[in-house]
Amino acid sequence: MVAIGFNLLSVVARAFAWTQVIDAAIPKPWPRFRSIFSAFSVGLMANAVLPGRIGELARVAVLVRRLPRRRGLWVTLVGTVFAHRVFDIVPVLMLIVYVLVTAKIPAWATTSLIVFVAAGLGLLAFAFASARLHQRSLDSMGAARRLLAMAREGLGVMRIGPRAGLAILFQILGWLCQLLAVYTAMRAFDIHAPLPAAGLVLVLMNVATIFPLWPGNVGLVQIAIATPLTQYGVAYAHGVAYGFGLQAIEASVGVGAGLIFLAREGLSFAMLRVMPGAEQADQGSREEIDEPERARVPG
Repeated sequence: MVAIGFNLLSVVARAFAWTQVIDAAIPKPWPRFRSIFSAFSVGLMANAVLPGRIGELARVAVLVRRLPRRRGLWVTLVGTVFAHRVFDIVPVLMLIVYVLVTAKIPAWATTSLIVFVAAGLGLLAFAFASARLHQRSLDSMGAARRLLAMAREGLGVMRIGPRAGLAILFQILGWLCQLLAVYTAMRAFDIHAPLPAAGLVLVLMNVATIFPLWPGNVGLVQIAIATPLTQYGVAYAHGVAYGFGLQAIEASVGVGAGLIFLAREGLSFAMLRVMPGAEQADQGSREEIDEPERARVPG
């Protein structure tokens, strides 16, 4: 129960981080936190039970229903999802450094973590550079470039130091809660490894889910958890059992909260599989906005 509580606090903190990103990207009226938390929870559920990263689009699709229509809103919110994920890199890099200094790391994992650090730093630099590119008039762009420009508006938080700092702080708090959830779950499975071992498990668990090969990457996650724990004297079978338990704890929060808010939004699970493409969504927004103008033109 303690691990479930820490996981829930992690979701709340990360939703607050997304709130900062959204408020910097779109004009008022800004969505309420409960709407953002609802959309974020539905997205977590979709990522847990559906292949691919459908949850990232699902949270945008849920949130956009709560906002006034405007041109490019959908793709701008997709940009905020990207920015929100980029801010994950900061606490992840901090955790990796902590693990590299304090934990017993298998040789294969060391190489993977170094590559991950290099890729993370590159992505972080790319995101901040993209956010600061000069923006031309949208009307002078083609359809594809216009969509990219609108998506880049979602990175607006990276041009606002205080909001970016606050978003990163909430992401760090979210990852800290996840670390404590992993550590307390270890105790529930009678694994008395130190905190650095929990950090190693958390890092490798997330590395194993970067590419969603199937829902939850079940099986691959358990291998990623059990293998490093053998360095701490934990039997492989015991580590696998702990891996299933830990994934079930995380899923219970993501799926449970997601189902609750899915019902609150009046949506069905099947609707998560039918998401509009960015270009379709943008076209729909433009048509809604242009409709009053066309109505005033004498036919």
